Amino acid sequence: MRRELGLNDGELVRWEGRPAPRCYTFRHWRHSIFGCIFLAVTGCWQVLGIEMASTYATAWLAWLPLPFLLLGGYLSVGHLLQARLEWDRVLYVITDRRLLAKRGLFKPWVESMELAAVTYFSLHHQGEQLGTLRVYREKEQRLILHCIEHPRRAAELLEAAINQGSAKGEG
Repeated sequence: MRRELGLNDGELVRWEGRPAPRCYTFRHWRHSIFGCIFLAVTGCWQVLGIEMASTYATAWLAWLPLPFLLLGGYLSVGHLLQARLEWDRVLYVITDRRLLAKRGLFKPWVESMELAAVTYFSLHHQGEQLGTLRVYREKEQRLILHCIEHPRRAAELLEAAINQGSAKGEG
């Protein structure tokens, strides 16, 4: 883990977590509803395009709706499959110095934020023991930790970092 996250020498891991698989996969379920409607409309357009292409002997009428049909397929089910495949590669870590989020489907990357730079965060509950942490640096949203099981421990560590940072600023 140390090598793939790029932890520095002497940096201690204080918390690590992964998203809940079902929550992480279906976190954008509204896209699927839109995608199903879009897919149905473009499917009708594709059928009409094929019929018009055969009637008027112009092949481009059959090919025109195809990119939209593919987009509808991605929005309806493709993004769910992508999120499920990516889930295995997602890891969140809070060390004594930084907040790290590793994600990515084909080439995982690590996002990092110094704990001293955290100004505030918000915890959005998605269940009794499930939540998403949105961590901010100043007014700019920096990191989102999606669908964490038992998010209270991570929130306590972030609160402590914010309190420690404000105490240094006062002194």
